Amino acid sequence: MSMFCYQCQETSKNTGCTIAGVCGKTAETAALQDLLIWTIKGISFWGVKGRNFKIDLKEADDFVVKALFSTVTNVNFDSSRFVDLIEQGIAIREDTRKRSQEACHGTSGKPCEGTFPDVALWEPVNYNLETLLAKAEIVGVISELETNEDIRSLRELLVYGLKGLAAYTEHAAVLDAFNTALPTFMMEALNATLDNNLGADEYVALVLKCGEMGVQAMALLDQANTSHYGNPEPTVVNLGVRNNPAILISGHDLRDMEELLAQTEGTGVDVYTHGEMLPANAYPAFKKYAHFAGNYGGSWWHQAEEFEKFNGPILMTTNCIIRPRDSYKQRIFTSGLVGWADVKHIPDRKEGQTKDFSALIALAKTCPSPDKLEDGQITIGFAHEAVMNVADKVVAAVKDGSIKRFVVMAGCDGRQNSRQYYTDLAEALPNDHVILTAGCAKYRYNKLQLGDINGIPRVLDAGQCNDSYSLVVIALKLVEVFGVKDINELPIAYDIAWYEQKAVIVLLALLSLGVKNIKLGPTLPAFLSPNVVNVLVKNFNIMPIKSVQEDLISITAG
Repeated sequence: MSMFCYQCQETSKNTGCTIAGVCGKTAETAALQDLLIWTIKGISFWGVKGRNFKIDLKEADDFVVKALFSTVTNVNFDSSRFVDLIEQGIAIREDTRKRSQEACHGTSGKPCEGTFPDVALWEPVNYNLETLLAKAEIVGVISELETNEDIRSLRELLVYGLKGLAAYTEHAAVLDAFNTALPTFMMEALNATLDNNLGADEYVALVLKCGEMGVQAMALLDQANTSHYGNPEPTVVNLGVRNNPAILISGHDLRDMEELLAQTEGTGVDVYTHGEMLPANAYPAFKKYAHFAGNYGGSWWHQAEEFEKFNGPILMTTNCIIRPRDSYKQRIFTSGLVGWADVKHIPDRKEGQTKDFSALIALAKTCPSPDKLEDGQITIGFAHEAVMNVADKVVAAVKDGSIKRFVVMAGCDGRQNSRQYYTDLAEALPNDHVILTAGCAKYRYNKLQLGDINGIPRVLDAGQCNDSYSLVVIALKLVEVFGVKDINELPIAYDIAWYEQKAVIVLLALLSLGVKNIKLGPTLPAFLSPNVVNVLVKNFNIMPIKSVQEDLISITAG
């Protein structure tokens, strides 16, 4: 094997990518990502010790969050950026080590020396690619393949959950919202993966704790988004195009959205959302911009064809980038942690300043307007506040039988033909069933004409995958309204689609809340061993999706 990666749903043969990633990741980039994860385990080794002595870990905390997020599927494919991150990480680890040992000497009076693991001390002789790749080969995921299958499975589940947790934590940090408990747990959990004395029960507990922290991270992000931009409100979004030059923004970063809209105002350049940026259309703060033109296209995996037809510049703000075609490679820009070799990158904003999107605006003015993909409109903006505003209607509809059941169909979209299941299921659901959704999985059914129930749309779109917290809030509110003791007593079924590690943390968050009977698809994660699957089935009755006909029976039966 030249590589091994099985962190996403589309991994080759549902076992693992061993030559190159289905996502487009090279063996070289995969190895560097593994080495970066190993590096932050070293930071965490010293960070856990240092935190006991109250040393300042702000820089280390921030780096661990960013490093984890940078290895999420479809974020960064640029090997040179990972070399820089590894070098930066080693420097941060050494600084954390020295300060931790100094604090230990000064506090305990006992020697803080001893035999420490390689991960806590290794420094390369140089940062040449060959040196780093040689080390990655003996510390990466491949090196874990000989570990006990169940322990390895739980460790990887924990690390992938941490990656999703870091993504939400970083989204909040961009808006200056912080919760130190989140990076504190990330370091504790990463350090725990180095402990060969921990058994399956201890790792299961850490996995569930990761889910608890996921709920906290989503709550933090929700508060950050709504305090900056207002609560999303039901909004009709245009799917057609205008005749002006335009910029397309994709990903998840609402601050990039804010700054791009402000900088394009009055320039004659329109702005359209793509993919997971669709929910931005529902925030009151963005609606004041007349040149905010609507949404263009669908979910992330359609971008090659859609970006080609857009004609203007494209800004990728977080994860979801795929290999750019030559036809638009000179028009695509990355931002934040996103990277692709030979693609122009927008520098990070300096403190007190905004990012500079002038290059995109200048390019847009030289480009033709977008080709039309479709006409029509869709309604979005049903985050928890909007749903609570019509709670009386919802409760009345449930009590009089107009709404029999809610079906949570949140999560990710993907390329595999098996995902047609979600479209077919949405079409097959009885007219008294309402879909609650968040994430790009909605593109499988959000443009279907499914109608409404007493004015309540049968697809209630809460927003990005980041906004899955809204679905949690709605469910917990229904527990209160209906006076049930257990969330599993509600008339709610869960049919979740996953692709990458943000979906993993959403799943773990649901498990931490005690949600059972979740259908998961299109396939179960390849990184789950049979015994770990059995634990999840025994404790939570997680099950793989089956056929639409079979699952429809169990969903509608309640």
